[in-house]
Amino acid sequence: MHAFPLSRRLPLALAISAALALAACGGSDHQEAALVIPAAPADQGAPDTAPPSATAIPFVDNIASNQRGDARYATAATNAGVRVLAGMLDIWKPLTEIVDAGVSAPAVDGFPAVVPSAWTGVPNDGTPGGTIVNASVHNANIDFVVKATTSRTPAQELAAYLDDRRGKGYSITDGMGPLTDAWRSAARQTTSITDIAPDATSKLYNDSGSNTGVAGSANAEFGNVVGLVNAMGNNGSTEPAKRFYKYARPFRWSSNVAVIPALLPARSPTPATDGGFTSGHSAEAVRGALGMAYALPERYQEMVARGLELGENRIIAGMHSPLDVISGRVQAQAIVAANLLDPATAATKAAAVTQAHTTLMAKTGTTADTFYDYAHSDSSANDRFSDYVSTKAAYIRRLTFGFAQMGAANAPAVVPKGAEVLLETRLPYLSDAQRRVVLKTTALPSGYPVMDDAEGWGRLNLFAAADGYAVFTGNVVISMDAAKGGFYAVDRWRNDIGGTGKLNKQGTGTLKLGGNNSWSGGTQLEGGRLEGLSATAFGKGDVYVSGGTLVSNAQSSLALAGKYTQLATGNLELKLGSGQQGRLSVAGQMTVAGGNLKVTFQNGYKPAAGDTLTVLQGASLKGKFDSITVDGFKVTPTYTATGLQLRLDV
Repeated sequence: MHAFPLSRRLPLALAISAALALAACGGSDHQEAALVIPAAPADQGAPDTAPPSATAIPFVDNIASNQRGDARYATAATNAGVRVLAGMLDIWKPLTEIVDAGVSAPAVDGFPAVVPSAWTGVPNDGTPGGTIVNASVHNANIDFVVKATTSRTPAQELAAYLDDRRGKGYSITDGMGPLTDAWRSAARQTTSITDIAPDATSKLYNDSGSNTGVAGSANAEFGNVVGLVNAMGNNGSTEPAKRFYKYARPFRWSSNVAVIPALLPARSPTPATDGGFTSGHSAEAVRGALGMAYALPERYQEMVARGLELGENRIIAGMHSPLDVISGRVQAQAIVAANLLDPATAATKAAAVTQAHTTLMAKTGTTADTFYDYAHSDSSANDRFSDYVSTKAAYIRRLTFGFAQMGAANAPAVVPKGAEVLLETRLPYLSDAQRRVVLKTTALPSGYPVMDDAEGWGRLNLFAAADGYAVFTGNVVISMDAAKGGFYAVDRWRNDIGGTGKLNKQGTGTLKLGGNNSWSGGTQLEGGRLEGLSATAFGKGDVYVSGGTLVSNAQSSLALAGKYTQLATGNLELKLGSGQQGRLSVAGQMTVAGGNLKVTFQNGYKPAAGDTLTVLQGASLKGKFDSITVDGFKVTPTYTATGLQLRLDV
């Protein structure tokens, strides 16, 4: 270890002789002058905000209007569950009638008060329940189902059948991966349907497993969790939307749609009351998945992905179209947010989160320190959501199902009132205002069918939001308290972060950044650990370490586009691998006013005694570390005008 006295940190003491500098630095010919410490990255002003729409009626304040018993008379003006899907009116106009002929009906949020007319026919009878407004989108919607159902594999057929006939809560819990068995055991979930019976083409099989509601059966061990997840379905009926929009199921639009033969007995014999828009299965799956993700955010992305997977299985089954499934997601997100904000739920949700972790840790023999790793310990053979890249790609695809944008693609994103609660346990160290900005910066582009509702529910991308910000604007201050555990202690953001803002990391926790980042306002580390997992983890600005530890854990060199400054109260840790893994490459000036440098090794890499490693390289290097440690070696540093080399000895 190479150490310098504390006096070397002081500006006056830095003006010492070249001879003394040579002796202290192990033979370097790099001579010191008085060290001038650069200023921290400039203040970028107030952080971004994401206010809700000033004109739209908030869904979370009006969820009670979505009542199954009122389905016959539900309208976009009177029912929140119908109104949030009103983008369908740009594609399909259902038959309606004015409430009181001859009287001007009041408009609500721009929608006239109308009630559905009788729907006595189906499309291939020649008497549909409305008029096609956008034939291009409608045709693409039905063609998608034709292609999906005529090209499905036996494995897809089985998965779609199981997701149709089993309890939705039981089905989606396999999104828990290694925790699936423990969750089902705690929730007392079972199923009677594990395959397609030989006579299923003529006999309808219903799940007789132990499934009370979505989550399972209430019990002392897991009752708070079961109660929370089941509460996500409150006021969640899709029946009002089905009755209002009167958009038929795909097999009634086209005889080319190949419904799974084993599901033919499940088709409704009363088409006039069996609309496809919106999909009840899809909405229930998303509601359940979000409830489970709230209780167990360690599997947040996997669970929201499983919810959308069940939706696509409704298409593969031939029972629903992409628009049916998309609308189920949109409505379900709004319903879950409203239910999480309901005072009755708000009072118990923290207990449910605690119980989920306590119970599942006990069943898996894990601790708070090992639980996250266990939850992600299975390979793709046992956890089909284990591959982050493919899971993300599937989720993104299922958000739009390849529809072309039918409207402007660049409308600013608006975040619905209350939507931030959907990230409350996944990003617990952020404020509500910050979570809203995360939702805003990760939102989908505008213009997609059904998804441009006035509040913004349709454009939410919860998978991306779980990976943190996508844009920094102003001063973005992140404070993490490691003592609280979970994501307070360690979190990882994988979005590609742009913008002109500045990141200021505070607190004692660890934040890992792994995107192709380009924000330009700089990074200031004041406390805890800030870890770079990619070459461009810290964007294009200066990096200023005034406290805590900056960690380079990239699979190549960690490239800083600006200056690097480390004060005596800061630390640098390099996790080196073969080649350039973990080395620090700085385009601008490196200023080291003390502090510590620690070098460890990753991926099996181990240099030999006598090796000399170049660990820092930049436009220039001024100053020195107070101490340098290298795992398993004694070290002799050589400071040059542009970098630092370490000779290793045993």
